[in-house]
Amino acid sequence: MPIILNGGEGIVNSIWTTATRPSSPTQGQMGYNTTTGNPEWYDSANTTWRQFSQGASYSIDYLIVAGGGSGGGATASVFAGGGGGAGGYISSSGSVITGSNYSILIGAGGAGSSSGTNQGSVSSFLSNTSIGGGFGGAASNGGDGGSGGGGRHSSGLGGLGTVGQGNNGAGGAGLNAGGGGGASSAGSGFNGGNGSNWLSLGTFYSGGGGGGAYSSTGGTGGNGGGGNGATTSNGSNGTINTGGGGGGAKGDTPSYFGGNGGSGIVILRYLGSQRGTGGTITTSGGYTIHTFTSSGTYVA
Repeated sequence: MPIILNGGEGIVNSIWTTATRPSSPTQGQMGYNTTTGNPEWYDSANTTWRQFSQGASYSIDYLIVAGGGSGGGATASVFAGGGGGAGGYISSSGSVITGSNYSILIGAGGAGSSSGTNQGSVSSFLSNTSIGGGFGGAASNGGDGGSGGGGRHSSGLGGLGTVGQGNNGAGGAGLNAGGGGGASSAGSGFNGGNGSNWLSLGTFYSGGGGGGAYSSTGGTGGNGGGGNGATTSNGSNGTINTGGGGGGAKGDTPSYFGGNGGSGIVILRYLGSQRGTGGTITTSGGYTIHTFTSSGTYVA
């Protein structure tokens, strides 16, 4: 729709959505975007659409979860591998500037293997970085990370968690390996530590993986996506987009793999109707929520 000048009743601009913006805009071209609820103009020097309200800030809550660590593998000589540590968990709030772009990185979970030495990858948003979960111990101790991985059977030590993001993994004991640490608690025996319930909304993230067990049932993964430890073979995978640690393997011949760590996630929310774009957009309790399960950009 073209611009209409109507005397004392003002100017009526063209109307479009983010998806139906003009395909070949010119410098300064203006319209009203019904997706964002704001008028905007085209900045050809930076090849981007800018809102007239750009420069104003608003508050958001956010969750940043890194990828979980792999569970420890097992062989004929390594009877049980430790549970993977959960991906680092950061829950905070901050401000974003309308019209600005914010990069979001989603970390992958550590890949399970018979050696079990794959830490999860970092996730980041607003200059905050959550650390990938530590791997479960196989030939040695559990790895350090957002939360620490559990130690291998016998005397393997649990890895250390990152202060403010997670907890330590448990050490191995006898023929059982230690559980990986979680966001809200350390690994306990061969069970993984529990994750945290973000803003008490009912979904838990960053649970530690359970340790493998040679002589009994494997350890239980922590609430929040942690994989269970094995009793007979490979460890269970951590749940994708939770940052859960992978479960440890139970050893014998042939070699067995620890479970994969769960990939990370970033979630943003703000009060009121939609203002930004990016991720999967939902609404709940008067908030608009943007969920990123893969790396992308949030446009405020």
